[in-house]
Amino acid sequence: MVKVNGTELDVSGKTLAEYLATTSYDMKRIAVERNGNIVPKAQYSETVLQDGDSLEVVSFVGGG
Repeated sequence: MVKVNGTELDVSGKTLAEYLATTSYDMKRIAVERNGNIVPKAQYSETVLQDGDSLEVVSFVGGG
């Protein structure tokens, strides 16, 4: 199980890119932290999620 923004999900074994493809996040406006470290967008397809991982996905919102 992988904890994503506080919710346990059964996505271990998938890449970060595969998981994000199943969500409604705007890929251009997010940042992902895995186990306390920011994951560069270029590594999303190489980053394999493992049991016990903790992800925080943050969406950026424009405004003024």
